Amino acid sequence: MALLLGISLGAGAQEKYFTLDEMPDLVRCLPAPPDTVGSDFDRDILRYMWGKQMRQNPQRAAQAKRDAIWDLDTLATIFSEPFGLAISKEGTPEIYKTFVNGVATIEQIRVKPKAHYMRIRPFVRYAEPSLFPDDDKELSGEGSYPSGHTIRGWAAALVLAEINPASAEKLFHRGWIYGENRVIVGAHWQSDIDASRDAASIGYSLLQTCEAYHKQVLKAREELKRLKCGKCHIF
Repeated sequence: MALLLGISLGAGAQEKYFTLDEMPDLVRCLPAPPDTVGSDFDRDILRYMWGKQMRQNPQRAAQAKRDAIWDLDTLATIFSEPFGLAISKEGTPEIYKTFVNGVATIEQIRVKPKAHYMRIRPFVRYAEPSLFPDDDKELSGEGSYPSGHTIRGWAAALVLAEINPASAEKLFHRGWIYGENRVIVGAHWQSDIDASRDAASIGYSLLQTCEAYHKQVLKAREELKRLKCGKCHIF
């Protein structure tokens, strides 16, 4: 339930800019996930096998496990390095608020398609543990399409790049890897990941219509400028 509703214990209560019912319905604007026959699913299978091979790389496996943690504070820490500044509630309150509330708003977009399609996850289909087995029981009862983690990661890159355009390349590179790591974990098919980046972008486009969000972004930019001048928490 925590995964489905987007509850992040570490980040505390979020102030979402739009409700779930106000978010675009992905069932109506994105294609259904691939059936279990055909070249699209063949690619999903091949990518799942690729993900299992990548688990043999200790660094990538460790990164994929860390990225699997469903917590917005952990996400903020992960994206702090490509952002160029340590993001925290205490050290960067305006950036943190923009990040947490923006991502929490966008990630809601996954709820309806997950419930509608209830796609079986790779580790369930193959009856084997994922790379992050602590989540397997909970995830096995939740649809695979789209990927909530990937939506979070891409949303994080979108929001933070708006605050700090100079770091956009690094942020989107990390956002791409963040989604790819869900294939390595075995929690998602590649087609889940591909659709999820589009899903995050659709949610982000709605966020651009919100005046309160734009005002908060300006506060975050001013904070970033001030902290850079003071050279605080710079990576």
